[in-house]
Amino acid sequence: MSTAPATAPAPVAGAAEAQPDAPKGTDRRRAPLVLRNRAFGAVWLGQVLTQAAVRMFQVGVSWWIVAYAVPEARGLASGLFMAVCTLPAVALAPVVAGAVARCAHRSVLRTAAAVAGVASAALAVWAYGGDLPLTTVYAAGLALATCQAFFDPCLTTSVPELVDDADIESATGFELSTQSLAGLVGALLGALTVDRAGVAGLAAGCAAAYLGAAVLVASARFRSVATGDADCDADGGADGGATPAERRPLRRILADLPSVRRILICFTAANLFTAAVFVVIPLYTRSVLFGGGGTVALLEASLGTGALVGAFTGTRVPGRPTVAGAWCLTLMALALALPGLFAQRPVVAGCLAVAGWCAGAVSVRFVALFQRVVPTADKPGFFAVMQAVLGASLPVASLVFGSAGDFLSPQTLCLAQGIGLLPAACALALLGSRTPEAASAEPVGGER
Repeated sequence: MSTAPATAPAPVAGAAEAQPDAPKGTDRRRAPLVLRNRAFGAVWLGQVLTQAAVRMFQVGVSWWIVAYAVPEARGLASGLFMAVCTLPAVALAPVVAGAVARCAHRSVLRTAAAVAGVASAALAVWAYGGDLPLTTVYAAGLALATCQAFFDPCLTTSVPELVDDADIESATGFELSTQSLAGLVGALLGALTVDRAGVAGLAAGCAAAYLGAAVLVASARFRSVATGDADCDADGGADGGATPAERRPLRRILADLPSVRRILICFTAANLFTAAVFVVIPLYTRSVLFGGGGTVALLEASLGTGALVGAFTGTRVPGRPTVAGAWCLTLMALALALPGLFAQRPVVAGCLAVAGWCAGAVSVRFVALFQRVVPTADKPGFFAVMQAVLGASLPVASLVFGSAGDFLSPQTLCLAQGIGLLPAACALALLGSRTPEAASAEPVGGER
């Protein structure tokens, strides 16, 4: 998601504190952002760990349900688990927006990571102690997803507090690449860990990642943007945060950005079909490829690798964001549908890599666009709303495709995903000439 500004955040005093160790001169510009800005690098690495942990947990538990825990109605059980894991981002959007706007951002980030680490450790202890009820695993998934619902929009909002304005797009690319890295690392470790160490080993690994992230975030210095409420963090304004007077109702934020609202609706519709891939992969592996945790790891890693490449190359896709996004959704539709016709493992892995690239490229273009178009004071509320709007379709997709997986073949579900994406691609293409915010923000020739 990306481009240039109607209201870009202005540089503020204290920028030097955010990058105390940045090299001077041209070398500073040539060095990767995470190396020349240690504060951003630490927070970025913390995000890698948290998102890798939550992805590892979701992939691992989904495979555990399908392969070990539930003898019948596996599709419904795994779909219900994924639905539970996507609910907090939707249901808690107003709470998240208020916390991010009111509290010091470093405090929100480290608290979310620390609480998730404690919850994971508690689950690991329970699992080591004996039989683990399915409801307990669902509850743990809900707890981790709740922490991540606070962590992700808070980090997105914090980007201008960690980097200069000229580095916002680069920082956005790094930030979005963490989702791809998380998908890759989580995919490789989730199912394999369950095969070898069960849910106990899976939860222990997640706990280590979350607690490591909390330490990294606590070590970073955020530039001072505004004074936060004293009851949120003793650091107060040193860690940023918007004052309550600057906040507007969530509905008003989207009402004042009509073209952005239409784009979000298109992607919400698309997510009804793209999100189902996380339910379909375990079912496809067991019923069509007759594989184990290693096959799940391969397919999930292909998806994550593609998304990682897309996150770093998305800014090179030419054209307006709406046009580029429409083409990417069309290509993704083809990639998700092909496994319904060809059930060879290399074909499926290749198709998921292409689908992941499309998702990563689209995310970078549009999130960078929103970073520059949305007024600074509205960003805490906007990114919480964005997460909620885009996430609203995820529980529905998980339940619908999971339940359908008990009656329809995984190949049929793949075809349904591809066909269902096409109307969203067409709708996004039709928005091309009717998005004034996007048009005014797009650099000529797509240059960055």
